Amino acid sequence: MATLVQAIGPDNTRLTAATNKEDFSHVEVVEVNSAGSSPPTRSPVSKAVDDSNGSDVAEDTLLSTTQVSSGLSHFDLIATHLISSPYDDFANQLTLHDLETPYRLFAFALTALKPIREDYATAPYLESFHWSEVFALLRDLCKQTAFEWKELSFYTVIFRSTLLPGIDRNRLGLLDQMSHQEACASGGLLKYWFGSCDGELRNLATCLWRSREDAAAGGGGPWHAQARAAARTMYKQISFHTHKLIVEDGATSWRLDAYVEERPRG
Repeated sequence: MATLVQAIGPDNTRLTAATNKEDFSHVEVVEVNSAGSSPPTRSPVSKAVDDSNGSDVAEDTLLSTTQVSSGLSHFDLIATHLISSPYDDFANQLTLHDLETPYRLFAFALTALKPIREDYATAPYLESFHWSEVFALLRDLCKQTAFEWKELSFYTVIFRSTLLPGIDRNRLGLLDQMSHQEACASGGLLKYWFGSCDGELRNLATCLWRSREDAAAGGGGPWHAQARAAARTMYKQISFHTHKLIVEDGATSWRLDAYVEERPRG
C-alpha cells in the first residue's frame, strides 16, 4: 500500500487545504506535524523577460538576463516577468510588476538557487542549497538599487516524495506544469524548484511564496485538484512541510522556522 503524508499544524489543524482521504482510496494517509520537518542535480536557468509593450512573449524572445553566475549578474530590474522555475513557458513565468521591491529583489536572488549535494532528497533543507550565494546576490541587488533590507519572512513549502515505479512520467510532468501555471496566474510564487529522483525514486521539491495567503490561493485550481487525485497512482509517499524562511536585516543572516497558523483572538 502506498503512503501519502499530509502536514498538520501543532494544534492538529491542517496547514493547507488537504484533499479528503476518500480521494486516496488506495493510499495510506499518515499525518505528520509540520514543525517536525526533517530537515541529479539540476537547477533551472532563471531569466527575466521584458514584456513592457504588452505583447505575448514568443519562444524565441530575447531574454534580458543570462544564466546566473557568481557575483552580481546583469539583471534587467525593470523586466515584467521572470523565469523562476524549471518551466520557461510564458504562462509559467513570475509576474514582477505587482511585487513590492523586497519580494522582487528576492525573486531575482532566488535565480541563483542550486543544490550543493546529491542527497538533497533526504538531507536537511538548509544544508541542501548554497543559500550563501543567494543572499550574497540579494545584498548586491539591494546595493545596486539603494534598497535597505529589513527583516522579512517568506512562506516556504518543502515536498519530499517517493514515486511508485513505472508511473506515467509524462502525465506527472503535465500535472506539475499546469498546476504551476495556476500558481503563477494567482501570483506570489517567487520560486519553484524540483530535483531529480535518486536511485530509490526519492526527490525534493520546494516553493517559496510571498505569503501563506498567496499559497492558499495558488493551490485551489482544477489542475491542483487533478494532481492531488492522481497522487494515489503515482506516489508511494509524499510529505509536505510548511515553514517561514526569515531573512534578517541586511540579508546577512537567515533562518528556517516552523510555520504556525495565526488565529484571531476571541
